[in-house]
Amino acid sequence: MIEVCTSLPRSVFLAGETIQCYITCTNTNQQQDGVDSLSWASVQIHCQCSVSESRVHLIRTHQLSSEEVSSSSSDTSFAPSKGERGLTVLATKPKILFCDLKLGPGESKTYIYEESLPVEAPPSFRGQAVKYSYKVTIGTQKFNEPTKLLRIPFRVLVLYGLNDLSVYTDNGEVTPTNPFLKTQQKENTVLDIAMQVLATITARKAPHSYNITNARGKVAKCILFKQAYKLGEDIIGIFDFKDGTVQCVQYSVTLQSEEQISEECRKKPNQGTAITSYVRHQETCLHTEKSYISIPIPLTATPGFITDIVCQRWRLHFEFITTCEPIKEPEKPTKPDQSTTWRGPATLNVETMVWDLPVKIFPSNPLHASSVTLIKTANSIRI
Repeated sequence: MIEVCTSLPRSVFLAGETIQCYITCTNTNQQQDGVDSLSWASVQIHCQCSVSESRVHLIRTHQLSSEEVSSSSSDTSFAPSKGERGLTVLATKPKILFCDLKLGPGESKTYIYEESLPVEAPPSFRGQAVKYSYKVTIGTQKFNEPTKLLRIPFRVLVLYGLNDLSVYTDNGEVTPTNPFLKTQQKENTVLDIAMQVLATITARKAPHSYNITNARGKVAKCILFKQAYKLGEDIIGIFDFKDGTVQCVQYSVTLQSEEQISEECRKKPNQGTAITSYVRHQETCLHTEKSYISIPIPLTATPGFITDIVCQRWRLHFEFITTCEPIKEPEKPTKPDQSTTWRGPATLNVETMVWDLPVKIFPSNPLHASSVTLIKTANSIRI
């Protein structure tokens, strides 16, 4: 019997990166005459898209089923998406690892599979109506036996704008030379360039101020230090109620994602947008001059993206509970050693105001995202 073990160095990759997968075949038979063999083994990466049939209607150009991707449906062919739900929207060319592999008792051989993820690939996504999932599939077979499949799931993050990497590389004509330094320079990888781009996009620049008003007057001023964030960062903001003419009793801020199906793929013409809430911050702010918010962005979330089927955007959902009539402030003590007691009213005449502010969320370093994922990076099968 031969045991096939496979592993990935991490569970999260950036579109455009090169994936390395290690495949080890070991003959577990310890007898002297226990030579075993495998006829062949192939590897392929594929992305499956599953949709909610009650919300999404796929047009013919999107309907590429798992059976249509494989050249044959027999048990001896290599069909990586066999048995998978949904449609295959991306499949790399299968690569042959070996043919007619023979292993002696206790002998093992290791192969390294390398494949670059397309930059235009969709990201991994688990929405309410659409899901994208990636897997590395290893197919192998013994003589006169059905093909066995071994799969490892992984996550893909997408950063748009990396189609032409030459834009971000230095030109040798303008690079200064130094006779005391080595002339050989290490080329920047896709990950290095992506991190530089992310650092520029999400850098803190001038703060953004927003005056929050209703029909009765000014409620507060909201200050956010930037509008573009990476996964794992905190959205920091300040509410200034000092110059407000309308008293705010309580406010809440919720980080939400909007999942919108494209018009040609909607099941119903008037179909709404699916909203998912992640983090909620709530404060009571009556008679408060300033209040601070800190909303963490989960590393497991999917940044904003768009495909032919679905579009995901992010926003901050604000809710303000304001008074319809002024409430007297508590009397301040005239001397430092004095104290006063203030009891809030039993009932209040209030109204609610809602405000949605779009924000941009980009991928983070895949190494950081891998540290919190629960995806297993190794799998094995006995043949």
